[in-house]
Amino acid sequence: MQEFVLHVDCMMCPHCEASVRKILEGFPEVQEAVPDREKKQVCLHLQADLTHLDDMKQALVKAGYQAE
Repeated sequence: MQEFVLHVDCMMCPHCEASVRKILEGFPEVQEAVPDREKKQVCLHLQADLTHLDDMKQALVKAGYQAE
C-alpha cells in the first residue's frame, strides 16, 4: 500500500474532516483518507497508483477547501 500526503486548508471542525474524508474516499485508488485539521493535511492510503490527483483537488476546492 502506498501513502500520499495532501495539504488541505480550511478544515475547521470534525464535520470538515468527515466531508474531506468522504470526498477523497470516493476516488477509486483511495482505500482510506485520514484528515488532520490541525496539521492541515490528509494522509491518503492508496490501493493503486494515484491517477486522479487533479480531480481530487478540484473536488475539494468545489466543496470549499484549499488543496495543494
